[in-house]
Amino acid sequence: MLLVIDIGNTNVVVGFVEDKNIIRKARIATDPIKTSDQYWIELKNILELFEISKDSIEGVIISSVVPPVLNSCRTAVLKLTGIEPMVVGPGMKTGVNILLDNPAQAGSDLICAAVAAVKEYPMPAVIIDMGTATTMMVLDKNGAFLGGSICPGVRISSEALTNRTAQLPGISLEAPKKAIGRNTVDCMRSGVMLGAAAMLDGMVERMEAELGQTPTVVATGGIARYVIPMCRREILYDHDLLLKGLVILYENNRRS
Repeated sequence: MLLVIDIGNTNVVVGFVEDKNIIRKARIATDPIKTSDQYWIELKNILELFEISKDSIEGVIISSVVPPVLNSCRTAVLKLTGIEPMVVGPGMKTGVNILLDNPAQAGSDLICAAVAAVKEYPMPAVIIDMGTATTMMVLDKNGAFLGGSICPGVRISSEALTNRTAQLPGISLEAPKKAIGRNTVDCMRSGVMLGAAAMLDGMVERMEAELGQTPTVVATGGIARYVIPMCRREILYDHDLLLKGLVILYENNRRS
C-alpha cells in the first residue's frame, strides 16, 4: 500500500492507495506549530480508524507548500512506518516541461496537479485549484507548464471582507439565489461566490485567447465544488487530482 500526503495551507490530505486506486482519504488541519509527535499521533489514529496496519505501507510520498509542516510530517512518517518518504521537489522526474522564468518556483501542489492532468485529460488545459489561494495554471497542447495566475481564495476574500469592515457579518460559503441580493448576507454571498465564479469564467476566457486554442478546464480543491456549478464555462471537477499526481510521481521515480 502507498501512503500519499498533500500538505496545503489549510489542510493536510492523507490518502491510501492500492493498485493505483485511492481507497481511503482523510483530512487533518495544517498547523505549523504542531510537533512531529503530534502529527505521528494523528497519522496513527487515521490508520486505526481505517483499520490499516502500518506494516502494510510499502511506500510514502509527500508534497507540501508549508515547509515547517513538511519537516514535522516527514519525521512523523519515519517514526510511524520506518520508511523515509519521497518528497516532491527539484530534481524529481515529473515528465512535465516547466516553462516558467524560474522552474524551481513552481509549487509542489501545482506539479502534482499538472502531472495528473497531463495523464488524464486532453491538452491543452487550464487547471484550477481552489484552496486557501485560487491558482490557475495553463498547460499547452504538449502538456508543458506555461504559467498561470494566483489570487486570494474564496474563504480568504470572505474573511477579509468581514474583518476589515465594521458592519459586515461573517457568512457561510453558500450559493446565492440571485446576483442582486436583497439583504446584507445575500449581497455578500453574491459578491464572494458569484464573483469567484465570474472571475474563473473571465480568466479562462482570457487564457484561452492567449493560447489560441480551446482548453480542457479542470478544477480541484475543497471549495471548487461549491463555485464550479455557478460558472458559465464548462469546468470538470476532479477532487482527487493532486493525490492522483502523487501516485504517478511515486511510480515514475520509484522505477528511476
